[in-house]
Amino acid sequence: MFDNLKNLKDKAEEVAEAHGDTISDGLEKAGDIIDDKTDGKYTDKIETGVDKAQEYVEKLGEKEA
Repeated sequence: MFDNLKNLKDKAEEVAEAHGDTISDGLEKAGDIIDDKTDGKYTDKIETGVDKAQEYVEKLGEKEA
């Protein structure tokens, strides 16, 4: 079971390294859509969540390098 989890983590790191910019752009667009759908009511929370997710993707991509 732990080998499967390690393989999954390794794959996530590979994807983050290869496609980090695309993932980051997608997170930004998703945040914008959600913010628009909620009429800006949760803008600060959405921006914080998007920023944290983007930082995590960046860290995953750096681990592989």
